Amino acid sequence: MPTEAEWEFAARGGNLSRGYIYSGSDDFDQVAWHPSNSGGKSQEVGKKIPNELGIFDMSGNVWEWCSDWHALYTDSVRINPYVGTGSMKPVRGGSFGDDVTCSRVSYRGYAYPGSSNNFFGFRFCRKAP
Repeated sequence: MPTEAEWEFAARGGNLSRGYIYSGSDDFDQVAWHPSNSGGKSQEVGKKIPNELGIFDMSGNVWEWCSDWHALYTDSVRINPYVGTGSMKPVRGGSFGDDVTCSRVSYRGYAYPGSSNNFFGFRFCRKAP
């Protein structure tokens, strides 16, 4: 799984970012599954438009777990990956059950490890070749 910093870098479109509010567009409906269009369940990945890196469904569909621990942003410099300790894990991207706010690439959610429901999912990643 990506760290929270890796997740946000990818969701924002990496070095190709156009500064969108959601991953791939400022138009929520173009990129996200939400209560008005999901039928109350997660959807197959790839049905909406991708972001600048060609990655699908980073806004809406399911909250995605991150591998590091949730911590408040501070003015201090952090090194990725942030190891630290804590009781909550970051979840990012919003879900099919959330509104526009939770699906913004800047929105930070968190949950206890081991929490499970239909709103949570995983995004696995690997180093670029």
